[in-house]
Amino acid sequence: MSKKTETSNKITSFGNTRSKALNHTRRTWKVNMQKVRILDDGGNKKMIFLSSRELRTFKKTGLLPNGERATLAVSK
Repeated sequence: MSKKTETSNKITSFGNTRSKALNHTRRTWKVNMQKVRILDDGGNKKMIFLSSRELRTFKKTGLLPNGERATLAVSK
């Protein structure tokens, strides 16, 4: 699975976890990637990777984060 979303270029974040005793260890926060099939304006099916937040916004508005209009492809 890709490590970066295709539309907004979200990537893995890095930082530290801190305990109550102020110990710290390095950790990563990975993007919650979802594989989605969409239909673009021309009616072509495409499979793209979106983060879960982008998918939620896409379902509400019908717009991809880069401004393109598309619809979800229903698999049968």
